[in-house]
Amino acid sequence: MEILQHFSLKNYNTFGIEAFAKQFVSVHSSIELEMILKQFSNVKKFVLGGGSNMLLTQDIDALVIHLDLKGKEIVQEDADFVWVEGQAGENWHEFVLWTIENNFGGLENMSLIPGNVGTTPIQNIGAYGTEIKDTFVSCEAMKIDTQEIKTFDNKSCHFGYRESVFKNEVKDQYIITSVVFKLTKRNHKINISYGDINAELAKNNITNPTLKEVSNAVIAIRKSKLPDPKELGNSGSFFKNPIVSKKAFEAIHAKFPEMKYYDVSETEVKVPAGWLIEQAGFKGKRFGDAGIHKNQALVLVNYGNATGQEILNVSKTIQETILATFGILIETEVNVI
Repeated sequence: MEILQHFSLKNYNTFGIEAFAKQFVSVHSSIELEMILKQFSNVKKFVLGGGSNMLLTQDIDALVIHLDLKGKEIVQEDADFVWVEGQAGENWHEFVLWTIENNFGGLENMSLIPGNVGTTPIQNIGAYGTEIKDTFVSCEAMKIDTQEIKTFDNKSCHFGYRESVFKNEVKDQYIITSVVFKLTKRNHKINISYGDINAELAKNNITNPTLKEVSNAVIAIRKSKLPDPKELGNSGSFFKNPIVSKKAFEAIHAKFPEMKYYDVSETEVKVPAGWLIEQAGFKGKRFGDAGIHKNQALVLVNYGNATGQEILNVSKTIQETILATFGILIETEVNVI
């Protein structure tokens, strides 16, 4: 393991922001991670996964530990289900494709989401009617200060909408090293409740889709809406869809009757942030090298040499405008560093 000094993180974040780590090291196993944590116990540390859910607005004055733990395997199975484990550094989309190739069902709707396996529980990532919590069994995590390994089961992760215990109660205390999912081997629960998926399947004359066909539909939809980070720097959806009380929403809806929404409970509704941003006139708008994608208003992009601060300024302008126009606060989904 080589400790690198003043290391560029431009290729380690999907926004393609130029920022530097004071020190940088890649770890390839739990043993290496334990060694680094012990060796640098009194040094400020920053854990880096796939770099897909963060916006760097400054250099990182810390030891950046890049998690590059690889491996995926079946750890248990019966006639109906299989328990699969992915190491934290495995690319998420490649992991999903591996499960589909083996005819394991449950992750197909989350195809092409950027990032690595280890960060999926932190954000409780989700797409097209599914979330990590639906198939998540447990994860192993190393306590940063003691190197103790702890297993977090589904219940102890306190999953919510893009939320988990790792963003709240135990934030910055643990490093997830592997994740276990329980997937179906037969009688798959195909979820095509979202209109976009149905439309894509219908376009290809598919009426009884396989796991692979659902995955292909999701991939096609995402590619049509979302830019490839390798071609245009971005971090996927920048904002969460706001959840508003029904009482407050009734007054807003009376003023904007065309506003889209989805019931999430008897007392709350979810409003698509992309719709709000588009209605406010930001879709496709550009502020220097920072901007909003032309096909998806939820996605902020780096057209080349934008700084993280410039992208953050654009996000704040959007938030302020949405609040002033609709009376709704939209929160960022990405982690601003």
